[in-house]
Amino acid sequence: MTVSPYLPLPYRIIAVRQDTPDTATIDLQPVRAAIPEPAPGQFTMLYMLGVGEAPISVSGVPIEGAPLAQTLRGVGNVSKAIIRLQPGDEIGVRGPYGTTWPVAEADGHDVLFIAGGLGLAPLRPAIRHVLAHRDRYGRVAVLYGARTPADILYRDELVLWRRMLDVQVEVTVDRAQRAWHGAVGVVTELVSRAGFEPDRTLAMVCGPEVMMRFSVQALQGAGLPSERIYVSMERSMKCGTGLCGHCQFGAEFVCKQGAVMRYDRIASIFTVREI
Repeated sequence: MTVSPYLPLPYRIIAVRQDTPDTATIDLQPVRAAIPEPAPGQFTMLYMLGVGEAPISVSGVPIEGAPLAQTLRGVGNVSKAIIRLQPGDEIGVRGPYGTTWPVAEADGHDVLFIAGGLGLAPLRPAIRHVLAHRDRYGRVAVLYGARTPADILYRDELVLWRRMLDVQVEVTVDRAQRAWHGAVGVVTELVSRAGFEPDRTLAMVCGPEVMMRFSVQALQGAGLPSERIYVSMERSMKCGTGLCGHCQFGAEFVCKQGAVMRYDRIASIFTVREI
């Protein structure tokens, strides 16, 4: 069956998990036909009848019967409506769209993941892929920063990753209370702890743009070449296909050439404000 990229397909919500006070993960299964299997880094358009639609990165790829997982923060009319849904409710899904994290290109290399806040969600499928095929990669490090301990995503999964002897997981928060016994500070301060070798490392970075700018600077300062750094430019996406032009980023269209982009290809405009 051929699926139109413009036609939302009905999906049923089978589980809702409240990750933080304003963020939830929904697990979805197709009612009839399914969209093509998303690759790590791609996004879908989620549609609420009578409300609208929004681009949301895939945070869990439906492999071997697993549901399609999408993590979203309630910041607009559509996302607020979606996170209020309950198991059994239906939603429209179209896609997948966009480019992917370079998990294949990273074969044989060390891999460094840097996430800020909700940016851990788009990176999660890539992290899971690398850990599921651990023998294909060298050293693996996950560096994650959140605003407060209450804003940390996927707590249980972070604990599982940390227990793996061949994976380095570092978590920090910007602000903390007495109950927090971990690191306090911005995520870029964790780069020096990763101990990676620049000539054999690929870095994948996702988070607020200011966080990604400083992360790129820290990576370059540690000797990592620009062509080995990938960032996710999830900005101003609206239609998913680049036709509306809302996602234009210089000469690129984020919906089509992104959201995952190799840093050297956008370095000249990455730090230009209001572009």
